[in-house]
Amino acid sequence: MATLVSFHAHPDDEAIACGGTMAKAAAAGHRVVLVTATSGECGEVADGVLDPGETLGERRQKELAEAAEILGVARVEILGYRDSGMIGTPENEDAGCFWQTPVDEAAARLARILAEERPDALTVYDEHGNYGHPDHIQVHRVGVRAAEMARVERVYEATLNRDEFRRLMARATELGLPDAADLPDMEDVGDQMGLPEELLTTAVDVSSQLEVKRRAMAAHASQIDENSFFLTMPPVAFAAAFGTEWYRRRGAPPGLREREILPNGL
Repeated sequence: MATLVSFHAHPDDEAIACGGTMAKAAAAGHRVVLVTATSGECGEVADGVLDPGETLGERRQKELAEAAEILGVARVEILGYRDSGMIGTPENEDAGCFWQTPVDEAAARLARILAEERPDALTVYDEHGNYGHPDHIQVHRVGVRAAEMARVERVYEATLNRDEFRRLMARATELGLPDAADLPDMEDVGDQMGLPEELLTTAVDVSSQLEVKRRAMAAHASQIDENSFFLTMPPVAFAAAFGTEWYRRRGAPPGLREREILPNGL
């Protein structure tokens, strides 16, 4: 049995970015550990979603636990930092938020978990956090440093395949994506979303876990409404968009040569 630790910024990130990989590992009998830096207190939430007296952070912790159970996660840890919001907001200036925390301080907290688990692989994000969110950028910095401290050799940066996304957008109408004309233009997004395919090293086929991934995403109901774009995709479009999870393995030469992130396979 191998051990996979997946490190994320907020509850729901894990299901979207690495849910298939985690579910596939768990289904194969491996130990999966999920760590988030924050409880996602700064997320947007519609009126009437929270129970009386309930905070968004409390709700998102419950959703994280539910999603983790769906994915087959054996251990869930929240590092306890405050959600940083976006650059320029008051939350982002809070000294207790994840973004403002010194990298070595947060990395030491994560490294203690890594030392306990002795993972065969660790997932983080790419250096611009997939799309520029400060907490996602900090996940990269903290995760990489924690791996150094705990001597974890296999570190994978979960990311978006920018070229594949462009190919999917060109097929939006064919795939039956709703409001295809309103989908993001990758030329406008530029270098802040994902990585070009030529820099990637690993493509994990998670098509066998698509229903599990969808259920884990739906567990985060405060953030991913049942009528959201993600959950109303036709099955063929959902499979095209989420059937492969993409990574860049740190220290490995670029080129899609791997189909797994655990050394014993998934």
